[in-house]
Amino acid sequence: MGNRFYSVNRLVEKPKQEEAPSNLAILGRYILSPKIFEILSKQEPGAGGEIQLTDAIAALNEYEEVYAYDFEGTRYDVGEKMGFIQTTIEFALKHKDLRSQLLTYLSATLDKELIK
Repeated sequence: MGNRFYSVNRLVEKPKQEEAPSNLAILGRYILSPKIFEILSKQEPGAGGEIQLTDAIAALNEYEEVYAYDFEGTRYDVGEKMGFIQTTIEFALKHKDLRSQLLTYLSATLDKELIK
C-alpha cells in the first residue's frame, strides 16, 4: 500500500456519466481549512440551484492545496432513500445484538407482503 493521499486537480458536482472527468467519486467526508467558510459565504448556487460544497472546495483549491484520500471499501449512498435503507439493513445484520431480531422482522414482513 503506497501513498493513498493525492492532490486534487479538479472537482465536478454531479457530472453526467459521459462528462465525468474520472471514475472517482466524492464520498462526503472532509477535513478543510477555515477558509472554506469565507468562500461559502460568497458562493453562488450551482447544480440543482443549491450552494454546492464541491464548488466551494474547487474554489478553495485555487488558494491552497486540497488532497483526496483513495478510499477502498464499500460505498454507501445514504443521500438516497433506498441507499439509506440498504445501508441500515447491512449494518444491522453485522451487529450481533440486532441481527436475529432484524431477520425475524424481515421474514415476517416478507410473509405478510407475499400473502397480499
